[in-house]
Amino acid sequence: MFRAAVRSGSEFGKRAQQYMEAGELIPDEVVIGVVQERLDQDDTAKRGFILDGFPRTTHQAEALATILTPREVELVIDLEVDTEHVLERLAGRRVCEDCGSNYHVTAPPKRNWSCDVCGGEVVQRPDDTEFSIRRRLQLYERETEPLIKWYRDRHKLGVVDGIGTPEEVSVRMIETIDRHRALAANN
Repeated sequence: MFRAAVRSGSEFGKRAQQYMEAGELIPDEVVIGVVQERLDQDDTAKRGFILDGFPRTTHQAEALATILTPREVELVIDLEVDTEHVLERLAGRRVCEDCGSNYHVTAPPKRNWSCDVCGGEVVQRPDDTEFSIRRRLQLYERETEPLIKWYRDRHKLGVVDGIGTPEEVSVRMIETIDRHRALAANN
């Protein structure tokens, strides 16, 4: 969403780009602005949406609740992954500069770091260095941990073991969503 906002040249996109290039977390007012711009588009009301990495703070969660009114967040999933796995995943992540397709040093594109989808250059994001990742994890512990309690208190939190293949984690996420929906239907 942020990279799309940057490509669009929107005010919030330009502001987000400065922080992203520095490997910093984007401030709440910019994050919320980017998210609101996207959620105000018609397709999110018709098809629904999945947010990855947002909200990160209780302030952002409260802003999201306001943005969505009268809709509500159905479920928030907390993927539990230890620090070493996070470092390995993110420091090895590579992304196409043009279309945003994701790769990893253990699963590179077929030809010379050129995107399999569009042919664009596949690079390491500036915020995926070990230093930046460790800094984000420290901020996460301080700012995001209270968010887990916030959603748990509202009965909207599902916790999923994030270790394993993408397929294994996806299955666990789907099972968590199905259990949540079944519980909501019975209440």
